[in-house]
Amino acid sequence: MDAIPFDYARYEPKGDKKNSEFFGEYLPRIYARRQETGVNDLVGEMKAIVIQVEPGDGVATMAELHCMTPNRYHSSYVSKTHKFHVLHNKPEFPALILMEPLSDGFEDYIRRLNVLYPLSRPKPNTRYVGEIFQCPDTSTLRDTLEAQSIRFEYAGDTENEFYTSNGVLFSSPSDFTGNRIGYSGADFNDPESLALGERLELTDSEEALLKQGIAFSEQHGLDELMLGYDHMATRILAGEREDALLEFQTMVPYYFWGAYNISDMNSSTNVNRCPIVSDDKKSPAKVFTANNTPSFVNSFENLPMPTENFVRNYGRRMHHMAVEILDGDHASGQKNVDYVVGILGDQGIPFLAHVVGECKDSPDLKQIFSKHSQHTLLITEYIERCKAFDGFFTKSNVAALTEAAGKDERYQHGHVFD
Repeated sequence: MDAIPFDYARYEPKGDKKNSEFFGEYLPRIYARRQETGVNDLVGEMKAIVIQVEPGDGVATMAELHCMTPNRYHSSYVSKTHKFHVLHNKPEFPALILMEPLSDGFEDYIRRLNVLYPLSRPKPNTRYVGEIFQCPDTSTLRDTLEAQSIRFEYAGDTENEFYTSNGVLFSSPSDFTGNRIGYSGADFNDPESLALGERLELTDSEEALLKQGIAFSEQHGLDELMLGYDHMATRILAGEREDALLEFQTMVPYYFWGAYNISDMNSSTNVNRCPIVSDDKKSPAKVFTANNTPSFVNSFENLPMPTENFVRNYGRRMHHMAVEILDGDHASGQKNVDYVVGILGDQGIPFLAHVVGECKDSPDLKQIFSKHSQHTLLITEYIERCKAFDGFFTKSNVAALTEAAGKDERYQHGHVFD
């Protein structure tokens, strides 16, 4: 990991979102306790991202990822209950583990949770699971965090043995985000060390499908422009924003970068970053978005609430993952992100609205959301940080993206509106 000194005690969070006295008291106490109990030394950067899809959707999902992201297929394995597909980007960036239940009848917490919400119910096994962080001593870490009331999975607690394998220590799903956090000392660039199961070879037709996605990306030069995951954003309920932030800070050596009030969309965007890396793509930022007011109070004011509606329709879960695009001007005369989005759009990949942001004479951002993937239910964001923009985001861009996503997620009285 990069040796970058960071003074948690003196850092002043950015933004205009007002936090409570409770948050102001406990955030520095959590920072101090992490240092005192050794969590900062035990836990390193993010090493893997875990997503589950429906039985039979694994290869199609990987083909989609080959077109839309810089992830590339490495190998597959099979356990008693799942297929596991491992994808890599650069060795220093997190791997992606795609889980695929073997049976439509498989049931675990994901299915039991998804059936509670109208827009996740049609994809009962599909969910972003969580991240795995580097940790060479998971036994000590478990003892340390259990003393702080963090819960972990034990053998017999879950139907998916991956969550209780010797290679990875997984927390129980968060009550606030629905996500898990895992810890492992394994080498994720060598999937054989993960003990995912027996090696599984893809069929010739499956390999051919994956190669099509790679060929498309290389043909249009997308593989040189898509860099890696910049951040990932979870949507949560209004009243649980600070609890979710403090829980996450308890478990990993990130810092609360800051929060901005996106008043146009009646929400706030709350950013956590990893100070031990020089590049966010080595350990992507974790963003939590929440409504400013719960729905039953907002009904007095009737303000927009796309974030709260998303949670009510899909449950607390990951909303989008952002791929950073190389900053620069393409030979076609466009900014790189505009070129990438144009090529993907020509391929039939649908997007929400248009690219927002200006990249002219000063540092800025250009961003856009895809529509939800039919395989993962996740939105892919494309983001170009122009002229070394380092402010992480702009309020106007976030408002425009949030509004676009909200229009695409409408549900009322049993009906989905396109």
